[in-house]
Amino acid sequence: MALALSTLAACGDDASSSGAPTVTGSVLLHETAQARQIRFSVDRAEVEDWFMPESIGCGCALFDADADGDLDVYAVSGWRRSDGSFDPKKGRNRLWLQQPDGMFADATDASGLDDGGYGMGVAVGDIDNDGDLDVYVTNYGPDRLYRNDGGATFTDVTEEAGIDNAAWGASAGFCDLDGDGWLDLFVTNYVPYDPERHVGRDSAGRPEYMGPETLAGVPDRLYRGIGGGKFRDMSSVSGVASKAGRGLGLAFLDLNGDDRLDVYVANDRQANFAWIAREDGTFEEAALRLRVGLNDRGAPEASMGVAVGDADGDGRLDLLLTHLVTETHTLYRQVGKGKWRDVTAASGLGAATRNDTGWGCAFVDLDHDGDNDIVCVNGRVMRGPLGAVPGEAGFWTRYAQRDRVFLNDGGKFASADLASFTTHAESGRGLAVGDFEGDGDVDLLVSTANGSLRLFENQIERGGHWLAVRARDPGLRRDVEGAVVVVRVGGERRVGVCARSGSYLSSSPPVAHYSLPGEHPIEDVSVRWPGGHVERFGPVGFDRTVLLERGKGR
Repeated sequence: MALALSTLAACGDDASSSGAPTVTGSVLLHETAQARQIRFSVDRAEVEDWFMPESIGCGCALFDADADGDLDVYAVSGWRRSDGSFDPKKGRNRLWLQQPDGMFADATDASGLDDGGYGMGVAVGDIDNDGDLDVYVTNYGPDRLYRNDGGATFTDVTEEAGIDNAAWGASAGFCDLDGDGWLDLFVTNYVPYDPERHVGRDSAGRPEYMGPETLAGVPDRLYRGIGGGKFRDMSSVSGVASKAGRGLGLAFLDLNGDDRLDVYVANDRQANFAWIAREDGTFEEAALRLRVGLNDRGAPEASMGVAVGDADGDGRLDLLLTHLVTETHTLYRQVGKGKWRDVTAASGLGAATRNDTGWGCAFVDLDHDGDNDIVCVNGRVMRGPLGAVPGEAGFWTRYAQRDRVFLNDGGKFASADLASFTTHAESGRGLAVGDFEGDGDVDLLVSTANGSLRLFENQIERGGHWLAVRARDPGLRRDVEGAVVVVRVGGERRVGVCARSGSYLSSSPPVAHYSLPGEHPIEDVSVRWPGGHVERFGPVGFDRTVLLERGKGR
């Protein structure tokens, strides 16, 4: 695009939410998947033999698969026959393309994205800088990489690209970690699981999903992009393979304040990893030194999802981790350059999340008041009491929990009831967030352990205005993962990050979204690009999505 600034669009526990504040509005978060013709239900537990990967769930993605300017929906799936083999037809992944009328059309058959492995997660990025988005799928088994050939058609290029991860992959993400202009790929791996030998039991001796405590971790993988959609395995050389973990969640951000993008990995029941990028391209694991590896009691937790955002409005990015029931979710506040502190108790999230098993999560301003709220999707991995609220039936009934929204009031959070999103119990796992309607608020896509999808349209009443920002490198023809966007309005600084990675097994559009209550004009928008270079783009108008291009600002 020729202009520096271009306008793209004018557009828990069942008892734990008692006494929660209620947001005023008409329909609040309206479930609309069926109405928009997204029909998908593959019961991954139909065999009922407590196959551990089905309890981990599968992810989802919101991205523009056909380059027509709107968001499409991708669901990761997988299904086992009674003999334990995988059914590549019944368990295939699915793609729906958004139509001009807002409906979605199933384009799986023609897309080439119908991966038939036992799916886990999804990552989206432009691996060859050709202007369209490619897709990586993690599996219980070999992962697959799909090149976008245009028109929402994809080709499996795993082998020719140099990808060979055959471990149990979980979250994955694309990011230019070495600053050479090509996206690198980071894959978190979970555990070496054998369903014939590793059988779970609950305290009563009944079959149950196995926990990871007795299983060793597996090193994660780092693939350097070397151009033309090809990669080189740098896991050992970079140092990433030097530590084994039970990796589930993943995020890219500058953890130590040196302007390089680092890698944060949420590990299940062991200390999390903070891979700090060095100048020579290697990584140092420094989570304990930075105080983001353990909670404030010095204990590891069952970390699943991870979200990055400014939780308290101080202009610094913070970290949220979701955890297992009896633990709490953990909020790490960045209190200085490279300095972090566990502020879970002070934030109000401690007691409020102790009965939840959380997975996908995000910082989103749902109620349009100018600060970041928290969205978490929940679901047990061990049987619990039958819920007293509407929810899933059959096998998943005792694993279902309500999803949660925590509204932000000056860095303190309180649970809120938002119609069916928080009143319907389910076995939630993946969460992707984005404005699929183009109307200026953030909507939610949720995947569940039972294989279904739910799409929530944000209809919370909005006052004031909004702004959405994309940060793009025109020379590379793609959005820049990890770009930090600062909006100055009414004498305040609002900070957001452009990132596809985060949450749990899922991928979201790389858009920094801001709700702007009141009528104050936007004074300035600036971008801190990975590497530390800052550009200012001046004032912009309200109620639109703007594209900020590297090299076109001041």
